[in-house]
Amino acid sequence: MAVAVKQEMIYSLEEYLAQEEQAEMRSEFYRGEIFAMTGGSANHNRITLTLASALNNGLADLPCEVFMSDVRLLVKREELYTYPDIMVICGSVEYAPKRTDTVTNPVAIIEVLSPSTESYDRGKKFEFYRALETFREYVLIDQQRVYVEHYRMRDDRQWVLSILDDPDDELVMRTFNFAVPLDSLYQRVVWENEVPEQ
Repeated sequence: MAVAVKQEMIYSLEEYLAQEEQAEMRSEFYRGEIFAMTGGSANHNRITLTLASALNNGLADLPCEVFMSDVRLLVKREELYTYPDIMVICGSVEYAPKRTDTVTNPVAIIEVLSPSTESYDRGKKFEFYRALETFREYVLIDQQRVYVEHYRMRDDRQWVLSILDDPDDELVMRTFNFAVPLDSLYQRVVWENEVPEQ
């Protein structure tokens, strides 16, 4: 999901939440500032839906639940409210105070990269997410080529990066014993050179 230009005001959390309940488009909130979110591409939607569906089916027998970008995430320590593309929560879902639309305890977060948010997702946003005590796996999926970055926290709390860039590679998420081949993940993607001319 791409982030647009921030609004030049400082808002209270209450103002932000009230605005979100009425808004047609979602916004991210960070320490009093609101950042409007723009829509994603068809490929963004294809990848997100394919992976969320595979996760939902693959985790059906586990005490884990899959959430897509309609559910907001609170990173309390960073005062960040945001909408990851996909989150997985294992065990009981923990909500922000007095909210049923904002969760606080994902073990895994998946973002499908957009050109306008790629560096934010890899950098500052990943830093923010690491403030979550439950967070163990972070997956970044490129929508313009077969390329996946998979970060996993080891037992010593160090993060390890695996790069997957072959259609025969498999994304393996060890926190909840899930695997999906990349060729399946990208199966519905229409590459730029395949788009018919109008």
